[in-house]
Amino acid sequence: MKDIDVIAVLQDPVRHRLYEYVAAQGREVGRNEAAEAVGVARTLAAHHLDKLAEAGLLESGSRRLTGRSGPGAGRPAKVYTRARAERSVSLPARDYRTAAELLAEAAEQAGLDAELCAAGRRRGEALRGPAAPCAGLEEAMEVLAARGYEPYLAYAEAAAPVVRMRNCPFHAVAEGFPPLVCGMNLALLEGLLGADGPVRARMDARPGECCVVVEEQLSKNNIH
Repeated sequence: MKDIDVIAVLQDPVRHRLYEYVAAQGREVGRNEAAEAVGVARTLAAHHLDKLAEAGLLESGSRRLTGRSGPGAGRPAKVYTRARAERSVSLPARDYRTAAELLAEAAEQAGLDAELCAAGRRRGEALRGPAAPCAGLEEAMEVLAARGYEPYLAYAEAAAPVVRMRNCPFHAVAEGFPPLVCGMNLALLEGLLGADGPVRARMDARPGECCVVVEEQLSKNNIH
C-alpha cells in the first residue's frame, strides 16, 4: 500500500481518534480501553483498529490483560501499538531524506560536529524568538509537542520527574549518524528551551525514543 493510501485511511474521524489515542500511550492498548477512550462501541473500535493494523499504521498482537496466567486467567486479548514504520507524502514527490543523509555523511566525514551543534543552537534560539526561556516542565512540554516530539512526564523512584519524548523528528537520519544528529538535536533543544532557564536538556538515550530528556535545572543557590 502506498504511503498516500495509508494516510488516507485516517480520513475517517473515529479511526483518526483511535490512532491518535493508541499512538499517544506508548504501550499496548486493548480494544475495550481504546473504545472507552474515544467513546464508541467495542465492536466499532475493533473494526477500525484492525483497519489501521491492515494499513500498517498500528501493530497488533495478543496478551492477557488481567496479568494472570493459567486456568481462569481468561483468553488473550488483542492489543495494538503504533507501528514503527515511517510514512510521508509529498506532492509532487520530494526526497529530503536522501539530501539530509548526504549532508550528514559529509558533515561527519569533515568533522563538523561542533559547527553543526552551533547551527542547531542558533536555530533553536531563532525558533524561540524573543520569548523567555521555558519557565518549567509544563511549558517545555507544550513547546516540544508543537515541534512533534510527543513529550510525556516520566517518574523514577526518589527522583524528580523528567520529560521524555516518544518521537524523534530526525529518526531516519539519526539511525545512520547517531552521534552527529543526536548532538545537533540536543543543541537545537537547548536553544529552543533556553539553556540558562529553569529547565535544561541533556542526553539520555533510550531505545525507541528521543535521545534527549528535559529536566528542571537546579539554581546556583541550591548547589552546595
